[in-house]
Amino acid sequence: MSPALRSTSMRLALAVMASFLLAFVVLGAGVYFTVSALLLEDARELVRADAAGLLEIHRDGGRTALAEELRARLEADDEPDAVYALIAEGRALAGAMPTDLHAREMTRAGAPRKTHWIQYSERGADTAPHHVVAQLQPLRDGAWLLTGTRLTSQDRFLQLVLRTAIAALLVAATLGALVGGLTSRWVSRRLRQLDDTAARVGGGELGLRASLDGSDDAFDRLARRFNGMLDRIEDLLGGVRHATDHIAHDLRTPLTRLRNRLEELRAQEPERAPALDAAVADTRQLLQSFGALLRLARIEAQPLATDEATLELATLVGDAVELYQPSAVERGLALRTQLQPCRVRGDSDQLFQLLVNLLDNALKYAPPGSEVTVTLRATADGAVLQVDDRGPGIPEADRERVFDRFQRLETHRGSPGVGLGLSLVRAIAHRHGGHAKLLDLAPGLRVQVVLPLA
Repeated sequence: MSPALRSTSMRLALAVMASFLLAFVVLGAGVYFTVSALLLEDARELVRADAAGLLEIHRDGGRTALAEELRARLEADDEPDAVYALIAEGRALAGAMPTDLHAREMTRAGAPRKTHWIQYSERGADTAPHHVVAQLQPLRDGAWLLTGTRLTSQDRFLQLVLRTAIAALLVAATLGALVGGLTSRWVSRRLRQLDDTAARVGGGELGLRASLDGSDDAFDRLARRFNGMLDRIEDLLGGVRHATDHIAHDLRTPLTRLRNRLEELRAQEPERAPALDAAVADTRQLLQSFGALLRLARIEAQPLATDEATLELATLVGDAVELYQPSAVERGLALRTQLQPCRVRGDSDQLFQLLVNLLDNALKYAPPGSEVTVTLRATADGAVLQVDDRGPGIPEADRERVFDRFQRLETHRGSPGVGLGLSLVRAIAHRHGGHAKLLDLAPGLRVQVVLPLA
């Protein structure tokens, strides 16, 4: 099945159109057959009356008088649609025998002698077939009297009805498609509002809610439940964020005091400096972790950066690379760039933090003697930033997991860091309307960040 037919909106439109057509076909067929039956019954009533008069003539004057009357009527042509025949011994004494098989069977010897109706077609002067309804009745002298009428007017009327019905069917199909399309658009618009709201909430606008139209229909009730779910999610996230902020704030102060006291103790007792250096380093790392947590919480709580000023991302990348150039040289790495001008909208401090985290990870895991390449190019998808290294890389099964907080691979447990760098990268990318993903270079790792162009 094609994607268009799998669409619920398309199937709804087709269902509405099919309902229109089905209702019209059933109604039209009912009207057509009812009118046809009424016209046929009227024709039979006319034939009955005509046959009754002819039977009176036969009763009074016999077969000869009846034959003369039939010839006179056929020659007068006052009733061009009238059909008459007097049949005896298998031949017509007046008029013409019908060529219809069933009518001939009624004239042979041994046929049941009772009045009955027959219908047949005959070829007219215009070569168009004419339908005939006739009454075949036995006479006392063994002959048969056929009295009928051509359904010329009735056929023309039914053809007109049929042509009108076909035209009306086309109108009904067009109207059904129009109504189905409008219904589908209305349903799609209501669902698109919910979809857009969900997408924007997923992008960071936690305070956004689906609009209600006050109709209290199924869509309104769904939007109300959707908003209630968002309220609950916002409350839970707010509680987690506040708890994280409070814990970070409450612990930063005693940790800062602890670090200061350790540094004072190291100055007072130089002989214990090696042990105190390790304690100071651990305390500093704890403070950095709490600082990163607070930054991450603030970034995730901010709305999308749609109202931020535009900036040249290539300039920002160049500044970050220049900052890390000495570290790369110190580690025996070549830090290369391929930058194209790309203007984006966003917070320069946060984007610089994103670049710092990417470069720090790349230099940390790249083997000595290799190179780290930073590329930036403008594409139809946006500004594509890539940082490539030739390090051990990350297994495909772990590439999404390392974006979570405090997630570190077992092979990296001994290296500095707490596992918040890529979490900050993803949060900043999402806040700027973009995304980040990890790709395999075999060997090495490519971190790709795509941001929308301004």
